[in-house]
Amino acid sequence: MTDEELQSLPDDWSRGLAVVAHPDDVEFGTSSAVAAWTAAGKSVSYLLITKGQAGIDGLTPAESAVVREAEQRASAKIVGVCEVEFLDHRDGEIEYGLGLRRDIAAAIRRHRPDFVLGFNGRETTSTGKWNTPDHRHTAHALLDAVGDAGNRWIFEDIGLEHWGGVKYVAMANSPQPTHAVDVTDHLEAGIASLEAHRAYLGGLNPPVTSVREPMTAFAKLVGERFGGRPAVALEIIAR
Repeated sequence: MTDEELQSLPDDWSRGLAVVAHPDDVEFGTSSAVAAWTAAGKSVSYLLITKGQAGIDGLTPAESAVVREAEQRASAKIVGVCEVEFLDHRDGEIEYGLGLRRDIAAAIRRHRPDFVLGFNGRETTSTGKWNTPDHRHTAHALLDAVGDAGNRWIFEDIGLEHWGGVKYVAMANSPQPTHAVDVTDHLEAGIASLEAHRAYLGGLNPPVTSVREPMTAFAKLVGERFGGRPAVALEIIAR
């Protein structure tokens, strides 16, 4: 990240839809912002492209899907999200293409959001690590699907009224953030929402035993570019 000051995320929206590849993608650093939005009266729903089938080495994909779906639903409730939808794409094998664009466009038409949250699709993450294909392909399909959803002649056979009302698209975990959300009063909810992914965190190699310290430290690091307030960084994508 650069040292430039981050702007406040625009607040003139009421319905948000988060579209990410896996359970836990929103929770790794962004769910504190979701808690802030729902506390302010905004409605936020989640769309998961996979059920995290490949996320726990000690469980078969079928077993992992059951566990991770339950953990995601419990996690979402902590930050005020009641509607969580899962698609059936294979974890680790998400492919960019018409099928993925179609599925996301259909969800946008169903939920009719004016704000869409995704997960960074750039080649690297905010920490400089190589980003995964699932994240890259989902993000690129999401950006295209926002336009698809607003065109009545694209995927017209879905049977849903087109929706072109998305004002903003923002990406979490970007190495080039532009905006931020003050999470001073909601960091604890965000931490608790990530802690709810107990089986996933415990199944990592090495297992993650505490998320409080890194999440708090990162919120403070972002806050150094946002008036000293603990914050979540996002990149608004120009449309």
